[in-house]
This record gives sequence, structure tokens and C-alpha cells, in this order.
Amino acid sequence: MPASIPSLTLLAGRLSALPVGEVLTVNHPGLPPISIFHTEHGLFAIDDTCTHQDASLADGWVQDCTVECPLHESCFDLRTGAASGPPAKRAVRTHRVEVRGDDIILTPNTDS
Repeated sequence: MPASIPSLTLLAGRLSALPVGEVLTVNHPGLPPISIFHTEHGLFAIDDTCTHQDASLADGWVQDCTVECPLHESCFDLRTGAASGPPAKRAVRTHRVEVRGDDIILTPNTDS
């Protein structure tokens, strides 16, 4: 049986510094950029790069639980990472995010 690899847990920021409607992008060595979106429905973390082309989803438009890529208008569900249609065909990876007190805690998903 393979040894289990402990999850990486990061203090991403403070909830008090991330108002609803804002995005926080986390850059950590060895990981792709991850953006944390604060919506009216809560916090959601996804890989920041669109799967269609290298555009930052943090620069996109958010409505409800969907972010639209600023480059070619691909949309991604912030809860599941699923692409809702062309030109993107692949989902973005989602990550666990939680709030402890005022701390935003990010647990990156390292599965490919």
C-alpha cells in the first residue's frame, strides 16, 4: 500500500480583506496559480488559468457561481470547475477552501 502524502495547507489571506465580489490569487512554489473567489454563495477556489488558453480567470467576470474567461468567454462553474461550453472543453481543477476565524485556509488539490 502506498504511503499517504499529507495535504499542503496554506494560509491564503484574511476574510476581512476579501470583500464579496473580490478575488485573491495565491502563488505558491510548485503549484499553478490558484484564485479564491468570494461570492454571495461563499468562497470557491479554482486553478486560475483557463483550460482553453493561458488567460487569468481572476480577470474574468463572475455571476452567481460562474466565472467567464476574459479572453474567449469560456465559462466555468466555481463549485465544480466544469466548463459550460466552447471554446473550453476541459474543466479547471477545484481546491478546498475554508474559513477559520478570519483566516482563509486553502488546501490545494494536487491530483492531475
